[in-house]
Formats: sequence, structure tokens, C-alpha cells
Amino acid sequence: MPEATGGSAKSGVRGRPLAQAYRRFGEGDGLKISPLYARMAIALSESPDALRVIESAPARRRHPTAILAALHHLALSGQAPDLAEAIAAANATATATAAANANATTDAAGLDVVGAVGVEVVRRAGDLVLEVGAGRKVRGDEGGRHAVLYPAVAEVARRVGATSVGLIDVGRAAGLNLTVDRVGISYSNGQSLGDAGSAVQVSASVVGDGRVPQHAMPEVVARVVVDVDPIDVTEVDEARWLRACVPPDQVQRLTRLDAELALAEAAPPVPVRGGVVDVLPDAIASVPDDVLPVVITTWALSGLDLDGRLRFLQRLDEAATRRPVAWVSVEGVGVAPGMPTYGDRRASGHSIIGLGVFEHASMHATAVGRCWLRGEMLAWLADS
Repeated sequence: MPEATGGSAKSGVRGRPLAQAYRRFGEGDGLKISPLYARMAIALSESPDALRVIESAPARRRHPTAILAALHHLALSGQAPDLAEAIAAANATATATAAANANATTDAAGLDVVGAVGVEVVRRAGDLVLEVGAGRKVRGDEGGRHAVLYPAVAEVARRVGATSVGLIDVGRAAGLNLTVDRVGISYSNGQSLGDAGSAVQVSASVVGDGRVPQHAMPEVVARVVVDVDPIDVTEVDEARWLRACVPPDQVQRLTRLDAELALAEAAPPVPVRGGVVDVLPDAIASVPDDVLPVVITTWALSGLDLDGRLRFLQRLDEAATRRPVAWVSVEGVGVAPGMPTYGDRRASGHSIIGLGVFEHASMHATAVGRCWLRGEMLAWLADS
């Protein structure tokens, strides 16, 4: 049975640093991410037994997101069927309640059950919980940024006169940006791009009067992912871990991720493992000689220091001695070296969509728009 905790037990355990960390997560960031995760974190913070299990893990593996992802993984894999059942019931109740009343609040009772069952799984199968998360990185939103990338890739290929491209996704471990040619996109101004029959349909809001260019996507003949720890989307357990990193009550996000993974599994990218500055030349060289390499960075360069970003630029320049190399950049203001910023200030709350073409030791870089909310809102500003 799920652990019962009395008031005095809760008062005693809350003084422990790990308990405080889990409670802070549940009442702060966790609540913003997922009500279900928030309730599970608070339940774990009130269980001395669960905390003892978590405290036996290395410090870097004790964070709530790591433990919660491990629990979700066990539910998805069938190793914690009671937790999977509790999650499914809570999601079903939440869906039914929302359908009946648009202003309804989260079902607290259902979340309490999930929290109690999660505690019980940690208590009875703590070693398994820790084993699942050992050596694995908790992934953020790995979904593709298709609404921004589709017009950008098509535009840079048009500028070079390329009819085929090899896409190189930098820093996105699963390479889901690489399915950009196989999705459908609708914009708030009535425009649409891509495949209206695709299982992956995304939408984005358009700000301002600029029209998103309607150029056709060139043929994609190579798909390459560059990351220090790329994910093999065809490997069941790796794909399951990617799903496990999404809170289980984010049903729409999980549904889209499943569809994107199915697209990626049908045409899996070639992984190039290593730091981007070190292995980018190999990734570019893997694209056939008569095909335009298009390097894609979506909020990836902020993980490099200034010297690293400048060396990244140098690698692109060096690779363009025999053929053009294109770069589609979606980065924070001032993060992408050499990319214009419209004079915007750093930390402005938006990102710059930039296109770079390297050819014969020269770089031509232009900003074509701004975007917000990781590409869910954009303003296309360039003439196309």
C-alpha cells in the first residue's frame, strides 16, 4: 500500500536538505512544468524512506527531474504498472473535467494518488529507479522547431541555387529538426507549408505584416546529428527515455513527440558523436559533394563560450573551400557570431533567425526574422 505519513513525520522530514529541495521544486518550477510532477515531488519530500533511497544516489542524480523521469520510464516500460495505471486515471479525469468545464482546476485527488504510488515505487524498487536514471541526461524539449526552420532552410537553399540539401542538426541529440521536410505547418495568418497529410502537424503565430516565404523545400538526401551524446531513435529504450523526460500529464506534447519519433525512425539520422567544434568537419564531409550542407543550430551555441563559437564559425569557413556551406541559425540575440541582430539588445526575450552562406573564404550573413517561444511565434522580416 502507498505510504501513509502523519503530520509529525512530515514535520521531521522537511528539515532535511533533500526534502526541502523537492518541496521547493514542487511548489515552484515543478508546478510551472507539470501539476503531476509537482505533486509527486511534494509526496517524495514527505517520505523518509523515499528520501533515503534518493540520498544514496550520486548528488547529480538526485534532482527531482532525474528521479521523476526515471519513475515515468518505469511506468512506460511496464515495470511499474500501478504507477502507469494511476497516471492514466489522473490524465483521463483531467481530460474529462476540462471537456466539461473549460475553467476547471486540476484534479487534486487523482494527483494525490499518483504521488502516493510514486513514493511506493521508490520505496519498493529504489535500486531500479536509480539504475534507470544512472548515466542518463534528463532531456529538455527535443521536438523539432519546424515552423521556423522550414522557411529558413528553403530560403537559404534558394539563395545558393541548391536543389538538394544535407541537413546537419547541431546539439539536438535526437535530431528531430531533421524531419522538417516531412511535416505540415500552419501559420496564424492563413499560410501553410509542408505536408498537410503528415502525422506531425505544427502551428505558429505570425507577428507583423511580413509573409513567410512559400519556397518549396529542396530534396533532403542526408540527415546528420552532431552531439556529445546523440540519441539512437531506432533503439527502443533510448526512445523511451526521451518520452520519459516529458511529464506524463503533458499529453499533447507526448503525442507529438511520438509522431516525430516515428518520422525519425523511418529515416534515422547518421550520428556524429563529439563536441561540435571538433567533429563538425566530419559531419559536413559526410554530405555528398554535389549536395549543399545546411548546418542547423537552434539554441545550441549558447552552450559554447565565445572562443568556442568563433571556432565553430571558423569550421564552417574551412569547410567551404570546395563548395558552399549554409548555416541556419536560430539563437538568442548576439549569440551567433557574425550574424546581424537588427540592433536588438541582448537578453531581449526573443531570438534571431539568421542565414549564412560560406563560399570561397567569404561569409554572407543576413538576419531574416525574429522568433519567440522556441519558434512558436515568429516575425519574418526579410524580402524573399
